[in-house]
Amino acid sequence: MSIKKGIFTSESVSRGHPDKVCDQISDAILDAFLHEQPDARLGCETLVSKNTVIVAGEYRGPEAVWQTLEGIARNCVRSIGYEQDDFHWETFVFQNFMHGQSADIAKGVDASEGKDEGAGDQGLMFGYAVNEAPEFMPAPLYYAHRILQGIEDYRNNEDDGNKLGPDAKSQVTLRFDGGKPVGLERVVISSQHIEGLNSEDVKDIVKPIASALLPAEWVANLADEEWLVNPTGIFVKGGPAADCGLTGRKIIVDTYGGTAPHGGGAFSGKDPTKVDRSAAYAARYLAKNIVAAGLAEKCLIQISYAIGKPEPTSLFLDTFGTSKIAPEKIEQRLFEVIGDKMSGLTPRGIREHLKLNAPIYQTTAAFGHFGRAPSGNGDFTWENTDLVDDFDGIT
Repeated sequence: MSIKKGIFTSESVSRGHPDKVCDQISDAILDAFLHEQPDARLGCETLVSKNTVIVAGEYRGPEAVWQTLEGIARNCVRSIGYEQDDFHWETFVFQNFMHGQSADIAKGVDASEGKDEGAGDQGLMFGYAVNEAPEFMPAPLYYAHRILQGIEDYRNNEDDGNKLGPDAKSQVTLRFDGGKPVGLERVVISSQHIEGLNSEDVKDIVKPIASALLPAEWVANLADEEWLVNPTGIFVKGGPAADCGLTGRKIIVDTYGGTAPHGGGAFSGKDPTKVDRSAAYAARYLAKNIVAAGLAEKCLIQISYAIGKPEPTSLFLDTFGTSKIAPEKIEQRLFEVIGDKMSGLTPRGIREHLKLNAPIYQTTAAFGHFGRAPSGNGDFTWENTDLVDDFDGIT
């Protein structure tokens, strides 16, 4: 999408949102398998509800890890901060319906003599980068994520942080002109809180946090009534006790906030042979490097695969008329780069180049998979701009 003029909104959700609780459990389980066996296979779905956590799916890896899934889920929920009567990390009911991976899937994916590793499923994936916010991210989503990260830091580090609960959402509406964000139209924040507070009390806490994370001139020009905090008034009951959660229901939050297409496949709980995840990371990596190299202001890349086949079935590039040189020349260099660096975007080539067989995934499962590198974490390799030199010299 190319936003020329008008207003656009993106949202984010906190670590304690029920769907994000599920994403984090699924990815914590994936990390446990990859820690013990880097080529383990996993497709893990999680469901949470009132005092209940259920995991289901398929795996191929150490049986001993399967025995530890309950402890993994409890540690994950504990780290998020749920100690409520109707959803507590110590007391929730846990059910494990994981089973072994289908031999038919394994046969299609595994490498064999004369055959490279195939894609774990058919599908189409998108990667996007735009020069309108730090880390080449869409500005509405970038600031929506930052607000919730700021609230999370407040909860974890301030003496009165326990006034807010784990469940929260943010929504940022920006005004665009000439294809660039030029002002703030509205901020919506819904945050779970303790008994005895009202929406004005919560606003007094979260508005200063959010204001410090947004451009100062935008905040100065935003009327107080355009800060919508806990619009229903009270938000005491939250998390899985109030709403059922499922893995993979926040795919727009996870990616580009609606400013770019989405192929439909979720990320969390999937090992990197599953191109829903690994190829989406690769597409973002390539798009970001093209924009970082100054070849375009915006870049969208689509990749598609057939199950069991190593090579992509298609590759599409769009710079929305913002490229400095002919798009076909960028595309030509793109094919050269992926052939040289990533074995033609085969699942194996992507995994090896981006080092995706490491236990890095639980950290990805909140605040977006793109546009950030958590403190001390150099594992978001798809956010590197180490291909910029490869795109230099195109004329």
